[in-house]
Amino acid sequence: MLTKNNTFNIAQSQQEGISMSRTFVANVFLWMFLALAITAATSYFFASDPKLIGSLINPETGGMNTLGWVVFLSPFGFVLLMSFGFSKLSSGILSLLFIAFAILMGMSLSFILLVYTASSITLTFIVTSGMFGLMAFVGYTTKTDLTKFGSIMFMGLIGIIIASVANFFMHSSSLDYIISFIGVLVFTGLTAYDVQKLKRIGSGLQYGAEPAKKLTIIGALNLYLDFINLFLFLLRFLGNRK
Repeated sequence: MLTKNNTFNIAQSQQEGISMSRTFVANVFLWMFLALAITAATSYFFASDPKLIGSLINPETGGMNTLGWVVFLSPFGFVLLMSFGFSKLSSGILSLLFIAFAILMGMSLSFILLVYTASSITLTFIVTSGMFGLMAFVGYTTKTDLTKFGSIMFMGLIGIIIASVANFFMHSSSLDYIISFIGVLVFTGLTAYDVQKLKRIGSGLQYGAEPAKKLTIIGALNLYLDFINLFLFLLRFLGNRK
């Protein structure tokens, strides 16, 4: 039988959970925005300096040199290191790895500023921000459980990876268009799913504890990847080449 004290304790516990969830999600977004700012600044810095961008390009072929390929592929290694090393790495190390990852992504994405016009990149960024913000709001406020939906989006992501590898050898423009279209749908859906998941994680954490700090960085990494991938897929539709 519930008493007034029990009812009060339940309500207080629920309110504390909501407060912790808001704090956790806010910190996740803060780290994500910081990483995006670092990436954008690094991209602009490299693209505007001929010596820096030239260090990543083979002058004879016009393609990436060895350092360019290292810069292009190293972010994948950082994602794996942070994901699989979550339990062993401290929150401080994870934070440093995340910042280094954002810098490397900026170096890698600097080529975009050389290929596409500034106006089309700006337009794509605005559209991406709008779509990301809308789906993040939906994920945070919806009462519907998106677990099954997230599983479907994850399977779609696996399909995109397989199709992209195949198209690397096929060079099919039609398949590339299909991959881009599906990619926009998948990462739009994953944004809502990831935000809802982070909201649930935050409600069960004690703010300031070491696991919470580490989960904040990993959560920011997931949302960062959602945003960047959504931006890149949209750029294939909205981007105008120079």
